[in-house]
Amino acid sequence: MSDSIFEDLFVLELANNHWGKLDRGLKIIRDFARVVRMNEVRAAIKLQFRDVDSFIHRDFRDRDDSRYIKKTLDTQMPWGNLRAMVEAVRECGMVTMVTPFDEVSVDKCVEFGVEILKIASSDIRDKTLLRKMASTGLPVVASSGGADLHHIDALVEFFTSRNVPFALNHCVSLYPSEDSELELNQIDLLRQRYPGLVIGLSTHEHRDWHDSIMIAYGKGARTFERHIDIDHEGVPVSPYCTKPEQADVWFKAFKKAKEMCGGDPHAKRVVPEKERRYLDALVRGVYAKRDLPAGHVLTDEDVYHAVPLLKGQISTREFMSGEVLKEAVAVDMPVQLQAVEADYAKDAALAEMIADRGMEPIRPEVRIAVNS
Repeated sequence: MSDSIFEDLFVLELANNHWGKLDRGLKIIRDFARVVRMNEVRAAIKLQFRDVDSFIHRDFRDRDDSRYIKKTLDTQMPWGNLRAMVEAVRECGMVTMVTPFDEVSVDKCVEFGVEILKIASSDIRDKTLLRKMASTGLPVVASSGGADLHHIDALVEFFTSRNVPFALNHCVSLYPSEDSELELNQIDLLRQRYPGLVIGLSTHEHRDWHDSIMIAYGKGARTFERHIDIDHEGVPVSPYCTKPEQADVWFKAFKKAKEMCGGDPHAKRVVPEKERRYLDALVRGVYAKRDLPAGHVLTDEDVYHAVPLLKGQISTREFMSGEVLKEAVAVDMPVQLQAVEADYAKDAALAEMIADRGMEPIRPEVRIAVNS
């Protein structure tokens, strides 16, 4: 499978915001699916899988001094409901994606036909889980939040050496993150260090849905992740979560950034016709200073350069001195390509372009003499 699956992919992290309720989870999926369709973007809705019975040690299940344990238990869902949510994502035309936090959950991802796996920032050094995920052959995305560079190097090597499609997100694991904490320049570091990877941005900011994605896209990030939630039934929404109306701003900012950045950064752009014609109007054409006979070898003393450039006329871009006139040219008249012998005059593509550029030639009866 190609790494292109990651290109221009939005990852909408539903996490545990279903709060253990299938109906709420399905509503989040469908509400965001509408915004995704309206903006015509590629998006995955990402779930989190934990085999809760084995994930939490039995001696600590009744403790309430660990927020992580308490929330995991409070939001626990049966596997059947999680499968239903995966199917709902698929039915809505989005990519299915899961962060599995244990090996049983990886097996469930395979069983449910999940398309992409995600490694949580906390698990990029979990060797057992990484081996299990790699064994599936499924594409994997990892976030780099809080990781040392040598740990990221090892992670990249682990998956790329096994030919597992792999993408890497810059991430700051602060919930929420302030604008001053985003460190978007790290995208440059990751792109330079891992030139073969799709680099993305996973962000937990809470003040902006417009500027950061435009900057990130301009820096070369090509996959984007945020947590999502909805205002529904009075359940508080965490400040770092994105609501559907905010996702709309986010998607539109992406589209604008993509429009402004243009095409392939590794290839010279195609110059549009209107730009070429604008520049041609600024180029000086070659005119005869005096009457010049056929067979004359042109020198700089024989011509002057002036605007406008006329159709079929050679310009300062072509004139080299040393051209031989095939026909006479009267004083103040344009030196036409068809009137000269020169190597460049044999270039068919150049001849076609010269014939089409510039203004229409002047008529002899309205010719205005120019002092030499």
